[in-house]
Amino acid sequence: MVILVIVKDLAKITSYCFTNKIILKSLKEFIIIALCKERKNDYFLLSSYRLITFKNMLVKVLKKYIVNIILKAAGKHRLFF
Repeated sequence: MVILVIVKDLAKITSYCFTNKIILKSLKEFIIIALCKERKNDYFLLSSYRLITFKNMLVKVLKKYIVNIILKAAGKHRLFF
């Protein structure tokens, strides 16, 4: 039941942001961690590291929401057939 309220409010906020061309700062922020690759001879080279990016969970939810809207519209207008 709580999830329905959250989804409804999230849909309103998303719609408002897209309508008014607003991109929240938190949607553009990511956390990037550099991990050392094992068995590398020279750790002064960038290729000795692997970057891992953590996205904001809200970004993932919004992407899924937008994709669902696009897929429904595409199905309605038979764009994939």
